[in-house]
Amino acid sequence: MSRTAATAPGVPAQTGDAGRWKALVFIALAQLMVVLDATIVNIALPSAQHDLGISDGDRQWVVTAYALAFGGLLLFGGRVADLWGRKRAFVVGLAGFAAASALGGAATTGATMFGARALQGVFGALLAPAALSLLAVMFTDARERAKAFGIYGAIAGGGGAVGLILGGFLTEYLDWRWTFFVNIPFAVVAAAGAYFVVREPEGGRNRSPLDVPGVVLSTLGLVALVYGFTRAEAEGWSDALTVSMFVASAVLLAAFVLVESRVRAPLLPLRVVTERNRGGVYLSLGLAVIAMFGLFLFLTYYLQVVEGYSPVRTGFAFLPMVAGMITGSTQIGARLMTRVAPRLLMGPGFLVAAVGMLLLTRLEIGSSYAAVLLPAMLLLGLGMGTAFMPAMSLATQGVQPRDAGVASAMVNTSQQVGGAIGTALLNTIAASATTSYIKDHIATAGGRPQQQLVQLQGMVHGYTSAIWFAVGILVVAAAIALTLVNAGRPGSTTVTGSASGEGVEGEVAVPVIAH
Repeated sequence: MSRTAATAPGVPAQTGDAGRWKALVFIALAQLMVVLDATIVNIALPSAQHDLGISDGDRQWVVTAYALAFGGLLLFGGRVADLWGRKRAFVVGLAGFAAASALGGAATTGATMFGARALQGVFGALLAPAALSLLAVMFTDARERAKAFGIYGAIAGGGGAVGLILGGFLTEYLDWRWTFFVNIPFAVVAAAGAYFVVREPEGGRNRSPLDVPGVVLSTLGLVALVYGFTRAEAEGWSDALTVSMFVASAVLLAAFVLVESRVRAPLLPLRVVTERNRGGVYLSLGLAVIAMFGLFLFLTYYLQVVEGYSPVRTGFAFLPMVAGMITGSTQIGARLMTRVAPRLLMGPGFLVAAVGMLLLTRLEIGSSYAAVLLPAMLLLGLGMGTAFMPAMSLATQGVQPRDAGVASAMVNTSQQVGGAIGTALLNTIAASATTSYIKDHIATAGGRPQQQLVQLQGMVHGYTSAIWFAVGILVVAAAIALTLVNAGRPGSTTVTGSASGEGVEGEVAVPVIAH
């Protein structure tokens, strides 16, 4: 595709090739920081809990405070990026994230730690959509876009596993505080680089007044939803407050949709989510993340508790998944993205990941890493990397420039909500299966060693029971991608962009994705 064909009418000229690729380095660095922060603290949590005197009942807030702020404010953060300009939102988000990380690393009380994690979530919610929307508006050539989103997709998919590795190293060889301090150089380098290198195209801001009712309803609704799933994991699905959170979330989000359909300048224009392709991407990505977050949790516990791995060895055990994601995203997805329709990468990608997940249903005490875990992780990584890359790119297809930030925020929202659901739902299934297994087998166990063996067997049985559900979820994600997503390959006739008729045909198909 020629450079002339790659620029849609009315789209400002972009920065030179070198400038865009330099900018990608800093955008990718920031995205890596945000994604790995979701898991890096998990490995450090036991040490932090001991040092700060955090009770068992309160320790969940180290994870929950971040999840609530990040998940609840993503839509608001995306719209702020559209209002302020994506570059400004990106740099401010990085600066705030660095300051919050410094506060968390220096924390001397549990309350300070919880506050720092909430602030990380706030600035992460500004940073993440700004990063993806910057990528969308800077790369308009089909082949360049494929390469850029290949790199971004690999980082978005593999960052969580990188967080486990880095968290293990920092906790074991330095101190848990470094799981916070490590963000500071990431953020400083990314912010400085973005300030001097990123050149955001002019004319893409949304100058409409902020939809305050939409901000309030969406934030409260998403916070209630994420907290409901988080609480369900700890207190059970029938807990009164858990049920209340789900009911409140349903009411608030229904009111949000009603408000958005009637206000002149909505926080989330419904055309962004009702367009067939974007809706398919948001739904299939959310389901895939449900499966993946549950997997990270189960494999971490399996390797450390059942198999006795150290934190560092556990982190390295996830490397094949990272390698698979990088290969699937940059070598398979990026090479085929300009040749085949997105659904032909997303659907098969999720199915390959489901096969990898299926192998993990064979886990037992003492299972061979080389025979079971290694091939399973490679397949999971390859499948997810291949599927994530076109999904990330397609999520902004046909979006008006003024809506790029909020459309990008919806990608992050689907992942964040999916992660909360996955952790709660699959952990509940695993815990129930474990309890049932131990109850059925503990009576026939002899001495204490046999009872301990039954308990370990019960844990593994619980994990594999939940993994079966994860396999089914990935198959459903593949089915949704294959049926709902109907965009043509770049350069071919494109299906409609959005409900407002933004789609075009022919050579300008890909540029309209990012104008």
